[in-house]
Amino acid sequence: MDKLKKFFKGKKIFITGHTGFKGSWLSNILIEFGANVLGYSLKDEKNKIYKKIVDYKNVKNVYGDVLNYKFLKKEIFKFRPEIIFHLAAQSLVIDGYKKPYQTFSVNSNGVLNILEISKNCNFLKSLVIVTSDKCYKVKKNNSFYKENDELGGHDPYSASKASAEIIFSAYKDILLKNGKGLVTVRAGNIIGGGDFSRNRIIPDCYRAMKKKKLFIRNPGAIRPWQHILDVLNGYLILTQKLYNSPKEFSGSWNFSPHQKSLNVLNLAKKFQKYSSRKFKIQISNKLKKLYKENEVLKLNSKKSYNKLFWKTRIKFDEMIELTADWYNNFSSSKRSYEIIKKQIKYFFNSQ
Repeated sequence: MDKLKKFFKGKKIFITGHTGFKGSWLSNILIEFGANVLGYSLKDEKNKIYKKIVDYKNVKNVYGDVLNYKFLKKEIFKFRPEIIFHLAAQSLVIDGYKKPYQTFSVNSNGVLNILEISKNCNFLKSLVIVTSDKCYKVKKNNSFYKENDELGGHDPYSASKASAEIIFSAYKDILLKNGKGLVTVRAGNIIGGGDFSRNRIIPDCYRAMKKKKLFIRNPGAIRPWQHILDVLNGYLILTQKLYNSPKEFSGSWNFSPHQKSLNVLNLAKKFQKYSSRKFKIQISNKLKKLYKENEVLKLNSKKSYNKLFWKTRIKFDEMIELTADWYNNFSSSKRSYEIIKKQIKYFFNSQ
């Protein structure tokens, strides 16, 4: 923790999508490290979760759309950040089917706006763009995906993330010539407290604690599950190295667990084990037929292991236990925030 904390202390950091699941955890970590954080996101009066899980009083908030180029540029130039984390996105596969135009617009044009603005920022040193492990063209042999594998996507969400990667590649050399380091980060399925998205297994488990029943659409699907703290730790290690050596570390990076992953059904059963309220698990063939998804998704993260010396540290059972503990205590906003802070300190102090 000491090296990362020392590096980020006092740094001016601009985060898009800071009120989302990953953005909220990232904001908390950077505040803990003593960074000067400005968050930029849509204002959602219906979603009060952000204020329950983030030390929001120590984060400067700007409400705006990443598709509003002029306003986004104005706020970035006003704040003059050294580092930008771009997390704002439409992040759900099913919503990609339901809202394809919105999905492509936010996930592709949002990245385009950030890159176009960044190329003219003489104060900016590093840009980190969060995309997805689903940006790759599907392989029939279920082999591991490497960073240089062909991009694709057989659903709107996945294709929009592949599109974002292609836009990134068009700007990479331009920004590097201007002395800026830039990366895209592709992580496996991330879990942890504070995620309330629809049609994701952990939030669905939480809702099942109230409804007493969990519907699973693809029980045999294998995903590279990993805890939010492990993933963000990788992003932060990469950012530090990118800041100091932009040419060496610019590019795309996979982040996936080195331990064997379970399928969706077994993950749900593990969560149920640590849940304070039990629920029944039911398979929904109707949902599986409606939305096509990869059965197996595995990333090759040797690049991160070898060049960043990063690997996941939270073992599978501990990951589920930490996550379930947060949701078990969610009824108290103070308690929820305290658990996140406690988990952050536990993780980084044990390095």
